[in-house]
Amino acid sequence: MSKRSPLGDDTVHGHSAWKTTQPRNRVSVLSSQLSERKMTVMITLGLFFLIISFSLAVSIGAISVPAQTVWGIVLNKISPDTIEQTWSKGREAIVWDIRFPRAILAGFVGAGLAIVGATLQAVTRNPLADPHLLGISSGAAFGAIIALLHTGMFLGLATVPLFAFFGALAASGLVLLVSRMTASTSADRLILAGVAVSFVIMAGANILIFLGDQKSTHTVVFWMLGGLGLAQWSQLIYPLVILTLGGLYFYLKSSDLNAMTVGDETASTLGIPVARFRLIIFIVGALVTGVMVAFSGIIGFVGLMIPHILRRLVGGNYRYILPGSALVGAIFVIWSDVAARTIMAPEDMPIGIITGLVGGLFFIWLLGQGKKG
Repeated sequence: MSKRSPLGDDTVHGHSAWKTTQPRNRVSVLSSQLSERKMTVMITLGLFFLIISFSLAVSIGAISVPAQTVWGIVLNKISPDTIEQTWSKGREAIVWDIRFPRAILAGFVGAGLAIVGATLQAVTRNPLADPHLLGISSGAAFGAIIALLHTGMFLGLATVPLFAFFGALAASGLVLLVSRMTASTSADRLILAGVAVSFVIMAGANILIFLGDQKSTHTVVFWMLGGLGLAQWSQLIYPLVILTLGGLYFYLKSSDLNAMTVGDETASTLGIPVARFRLIIFIVGALVTGVMVAFSGIIGFVGLMIPHILRRLVGGNYRYILPGSALVGAIFVIWSDVAARTIMAPEDMPIGIITGLVGGLFFIWLLGQGKKG
């Protein structure tokens, strides 16, 4: 006589279920091993392309510097007199004091915005969620403008990042408040709430610019369009620390992010405090976005595009999406900055123009894909 197992499978003396599930378990393990292997290969390739991109970004510019000279300068800076110096002091200053910190900052900003976009898309279950579209970047810009034009750097180098963080945090709170007050719980309406809040915040930012010191207005306006020209070695520690801590937190919560993409009910049954977790993600995302915007200005659409590209490459597992997004986001912003520096050389074009153009076209393509689906 057959009997029913606790899992609902018909078994004969308890053996049939094992025979049925054993092949499935083997397939699952094999699939997991293949995924791990595939991800290892992709991360290795990503790191390789990141190093190549970084090297070329420092080499390319109004004054071209060979890659061999670039790494010779770097080695001599790390370990003096390692290589015989065959380059001028001027080229050394261009590579080490200007382009090197600029390329590093571009990588930090691209990685930070990409992982924030990926996590926001998970907790909102909204494929269009992005720090730029949700108004978080605008809030960070608002706080930074207050510091740059009105309060002054009374806290030293930490003034602008702190004000940008609180501005981003306030913008996140406003978006959540508006969506709750207007019952805008659907994915599309949440984006509309974010866009509305962004417009209001940017109107306030423009008022602050109008009332601020006119001598500094040009610099602030250029900064609002996105630019990495003010990158300095002494300031890179701030985005590095925040990106490391924020990225580590997101990665450790990758399983929770996977559950959130399925739905709040599923996440709750797995023991995840949904409301609190979503709030923490918004706070950490606001911190990362605020610090990145403080040093780069507003660079849009990175957090929208990159996670979508990664999902097509590695699937929907956030254990793979997050590191992949960081790598691809860093490479994308590095090359966007190269384009911004060379298109109108020797003048710098705001990098936000490049990312906005590419991101806008990607957004249109994404909408077309959604209509087909």
